[in-house]
Amino acid sequence: MTGLELPIALFLLANLVVTLVRAARGPTVADRMLAALLFGTTGVGILALLAHAGGGLELVDVALTLALLAAISGVAFASRAWKRQRGEDDHGA
Repeated sequence: MTGLELPIALFLLANLVVTLVRAARGPTVADRMLAALLFGTTGVGILALLAHAGGGLELVDVALTLALLAAISGVAFASRAWKRQRGEDDHGA
C-alpha cells in the first residue's frame, strides 16, 4: 500500500459527481448512456482502490458485479439503438 489509494479514490469520486451532472444534462439518450457507463467504470476503479487500501475482498466482488452490470447495460443499449436505427419494432421478431 503506497498511501495514494485514498487520494486517487477521492479524485475519482469527484469525477463521479461531474458524471452525474453530465448524465442529468445530456442532450441525447446516447450521452446519458455514456455517462452511465463512465459511472460504472469509475465506480469499479474506486471500489478496487478501496479494496487495495484495506477494505477487504468483498469490495472486489462488488466491483466485479458493477463491471458486469455496466457491460450488460451497454450491450442492451447498443442492441436497442441498433434495432431502432434499422426500423425494427421493439416487440416484433
